[in-house]
Amino acid sequence: MHDDATAAVPQETGALIDHILTNYHAMHRADLASLIPLAARVEQVHADDSDAPKGLARVLTRLAHEMEDHMTKEEMILFPAMRVGGGAGIEHPIAVTRADHDDHAVSISLIRKLTGDLTPPKHACGFWRSLYVGTTTLIDELAAHIALENDVFFPRFAPAR
Repeated sequence: MHDDATAAVPQETGALIDHILTNYHAMHRADLASLIPLAARVEQVHADDSDAPKGLARVLTRLAHEMEDHMTKEEMILFPAMRVGGGAGIEHPIAVTRADHDDHAVSISLIRKLTGDLTPPKHACGFWRSLYVGTTTLIDELAAHIALENDVFFPRFAPAR
C-alpha cells in the first residue's frame, strides 16, 4: 500500500476492522489461492532449471495455512472483542496475534531465499514473472497489514512490549 492509502484508513474501530477484513484478509486469501497453483505450475514446467523456485508452492501453502489460522482467530475472537471495546484480557489475544505476525516473517524470508529475492531470471517465462509479481504484491500487502495492526490498531487496546 502507498502512504496516501494509509491516510484513507478509517479511524473508528468497527470501520477499521471492516477495512482490514476487506482490504487485507479477503485479498490475502484470493492472492494465495491463485499463487499456490501458479507456483506449482512454474516448478513443474521448469523442474530442470536450476533457477526455478523449487519448494515455493510448499512454502506458499504453509504460509496460507498459517495466515488462515491467524485470520480466523482475529475474525472469531479478537475483532469481535475489539468491536465491543476490548476489555480485561484483550492483551492476551493481541500478544498471540503479534507473535503470529512475527512467524509470518520466517515464511517470507524463505520465499525471498527460494526466489532470489523475487527476481526472475532473464529467461523466465510469463507465468514465472507473473508468479513473482503476485508474490511481491502479497508480501507488500502483508507488510502493510501487519504494520497497520501492530502500529496503529493494537496499541489502542494494548501497548506493545
